[in-house]
Amino acid sequence: MEFSLLNDEPVSGPGDDLLGAGRAARELARLLHGSRAATPFTLAVDAGWGMGKSSLMRLVDAELGARQGVHTVWYNAWTSTGADALEGLIKSVLVRFDRRVLRRALQRVSERRAIVGVFRAALTVLSGPLGAAALVDRLWQDLSVDARSRNAMRDALRELTAEWTASAPHDTRRLLVVFIDDLDRCSEETVLAVCEAVKVYLDVPGLAFVIGCDRSALGPDGLLRDLSPAGSAFMEKVLQTSYRVPVPAESEVRAYVDACARRSGIQDLLDDHLAELIARRSARNPRRIKRLINGFGLESALNPVWQAFSAEAVIRVLLLQQLYPDFYRVLLARDGADVHAAREFLRYRAARRVLGRPFARPVEGDWDVAVGCLRAYGLIAPERDGGDAAQDWSELLARLEEQLPTGFPDLALDANFGRLVEDLMALDEVDDLVGRLQQGVPQLASVRADDGPEPARAGTARRPYTGMEILWVDDHPERNTRFVDALEERGARVRVATGRDGAERAFVADRIDLLVSDVQRGSDRAAGLTDLAGWRESGLYRGPAVFFTNRVTPNREALARSVDARVATSEALLLRSVQEAYEQALL
Repeated sequence: MEFSLLNDEPVSGPGDDLLGAGRAARELARLLHGSRAATPFTLAVDAGWGMGKSSLMRLVDAELGARQGVHTVWYNAWTSTGADALEGLIKSVLVRFDRRVLRRALQRVSERRAIVGVFRAALTVLSGPLGAAALVDRLWQDLSVDARSRNAMRDALRELTAEWTASAPHDTRRLLVVFIDDLDRCSEETVLAVCEAVKVYLDVPGLAFVIGCDRSALGPDGLLRDLSPAGSAFMEKVLQTSYRVPVPAESEVRAYVDACARRSGIQDLLDDHLAELIARRSARNPRRIKRLINGFGLESALNPVWQAFSAEAVIRVLLLQQLYPDFYRVLLARDGADVHAAREFLRYRAARRVLGRPFARPVEGDWDVAVGCLRAYGLIAPERDGGDAAQDWSELLARLEEQLPTGFPDLALDANFGRLVEDLMALDEVDDLVGRLQQGVPQLASVRADDGPEPARAGTARRPYTGMEILWVDDHPERNTRFVDALEERGARVRVATGRDGAERAFVADRIDLLVSDVQRGSDRAAGLTDLAGWRESGLYRGPAVFFTNRVTPNREALARSVDARVATSEALLLRSVQEAYEQALL
């Protein structure tokens, strides 16, 4: 299979418009062109990350290019920092003006200055064969040399813009539309500098601004949360009106997925169900769709684990990885159940159907699967004809769910997820594939994006845990090498034990500031919990403890709380526990 990456650039013209934004672009261009007499004004193109702000603005630009007397200029606010943004935006606008207009403006500014040296320097520039950029640099230098000149800058820019708009070769006056992109990705200082340039210096007839941003990110609960009431009012004056980019329709997103699949070369692997799943689980976000498809192509091409398996199996596992990351982490777990998570989920779903409808005849095959599921967790199945004990059946389901991963009940309500797992389990190779994945990954499958920032690693910052003593108990220590190394790079000393005896020797020999433990060892699904309960009772260890595992169940969480411990499912959560234990050790 030949795969090619999809780029993340905005669309460059109507031919690349796969989501039907062209109609909105034409209307916005018509509105901007028809409102030239109302300039200056600002229009915000408002949308969240990846929802097509830049693409819509590019399409509007293309539409304006066909209209007489309309000129455009682009300024990416993300390329500037702080006060440089003020200068950068104003210069971007001035460079778009004619050189003869700039020369006359520079001569006027120089004539108003009393400093002879500056006047002579200006004449040198005026007489030379310099381009617009050099003229703009000199004009900016003269206008911004001191506070008094800055106070006159707006008047000079107004005069310059008026001359430029009136110098059109046609009867109508010129219009310059300034597109400002990525404002919501900037620092507060940069945002305020750009807004100052727009409202204080460039708020002149003949100029219209189109600003791409997520307005919620620029609100009082976002990037500008520390802004004063006066500053918030100023922002409202800058962003005078907004067009909220609508979420694409389901049919448009589905067509977009199909188009991306064709361009990337995986169209033969996406049946209707998989394409629909991508469209729904991506929140109809075009950028997420591209990233998902690119991730599939890169993984399938570069990860040697996939080479021995069919593309049909690989794409379904990768969709689980990308669209259901919590479940994928459980799928790679090697503790807590007698089967892997995909088989465990289907077994639970059958038990849920049976136990949730005690008066209904079970679907053929569900009863036997449900009985096997209950027995796997030490639960006794009800009498098949005991329909009068509905309450008991409901309680039995609740007891079962206490021992299953916390996300299973919600996933059972997701028809798309159920279909994805069913299709995966229908393939003969699935058990081998999951087994290979479980062998090839460390204890934690992934770091969740919402777990919080990770402390800086050694070599780039200080060693924050110098002198800390950590005991890590796991009967498979090779799974944790990466995490142990990370802790030692941060200055901690990590002792490793493979079971209860080694751990107890460590407690006797050294001061332990934090215990990190697995939960299951061998066939004992609660070994780590049982051991810690015994150490607490005997007084052998009373310090902080964390269970490091991919598999989190309500029962495990309750048992961890009962022994004054917590459960960590990612490196970031583990490091958070380490930080808290370190701070406690300093007290």
